[in-house]
Amino acid sequence: MVADDVDYGRIERAVREILQAVGEDPDREGLRETPGRVARMYAELLRGLRSDPAAHLSKCFTEQYDEVVLVRDITFCSLCEHHLLPFMGKAHIGYLPNGKVVGLSKLARVVDEISRRPQVQERMTEQIAQLLENELDARGVAVVIEATHTCMTIRGVRKPGSLCVTSAMKGIFRKNLSSRSEIMQLIYGDR
Repeated sequence: MVADDVDYGRIERAVREILQAVGEDPDREGLRETPGRVARMYAELLRGLRSDPAAHLSKCFTEQYDEVVLVRDITFCSLCEHHLLPFMGKAHIGYLPNGKVVGLSKLARVVDEISRRPQVQERMTEQIAQLLENELDARGVAVVIEATHTCMTIRGVRKPGSLCVTSAMKGIFRKNLSSRSEIMQLIYGDR
């Protein structure tokens, strides 16, 4: 079955092949429906491949507000493109409006759309910041992402509790040290 540009049958066949390759019997009771579940999971986790996150920023409101707008602790889950294992965490998004603002929920929707594709955290951070800078014409954009990567915690180096932090600063948050300090204080100040 192919739906939403996802070939479920192809994924199911691939999962069966993986199970056989590691010495499992994909026909045993506990695994019989696993290929279908995995196919549906990948369609869900990678739905961002079939969407345009800019669509969430198309409706803005004229507002002469000239201080920081910040939404902290936007939770997300993504898939590391190197191992296809999840990484999850929180995104903090701030911007300095330039005559227009966007609904706060739209920032969370942008994070959802961009995180739901094979990703690396560094690119995800930059994509969110670049999109907001372009679509909002903001005087400044700050994106900070904190995430735990299961490719580091459950395999390989196995370091549970490790946290990767990335940031992308645009406009005034990149050029002006006091503005950058202010946004970082707003993100982390009470923690």
